[in-house]
Amino acid sequence: MDKVKLTGAAAIIIAALVGYYQWPEVSVLLRTLAIIAALGVAAGIAMTTEQGKKVWSFASGARNEVRKVIWPTRRETAQATLVVIIMVLVIGLYIWILDALSLWAVYDLLLNVRS
Repeated sequence: MDKVKLTGAAAIIIAALVGYYQWPEVSVLLRTLAIIAALGVAAGIAMTTEQGKKVWSFASGARNEVRKVIWPTRRETAQATLVVIIMVLVIGLYIWILDALSLWAVYDLLLNVRS
């Protein structure tokens, strides 16, 4: 029975998409609302299957885990962002210096281009 439900849900979505493109003279807003409604109905049907119940259980568990997370304060976030920006600048400067030294070594020492 689950396969029939999932097939029906897929058929509803496909029918909504076909209808969206089949009637271009209808307002885009109405066609979009029809797609959203079809997705809602299809999701409702899919959630009655065994796989849908597993997905719902997983989503509920994930939501509970997110609630347990200790989020950083505004100050901690600003400090971490500042550290990242400073490190990017320092590493960028380091790579720029290495590039300049490599360019100098290749052109002046090996190729004698700038002498």
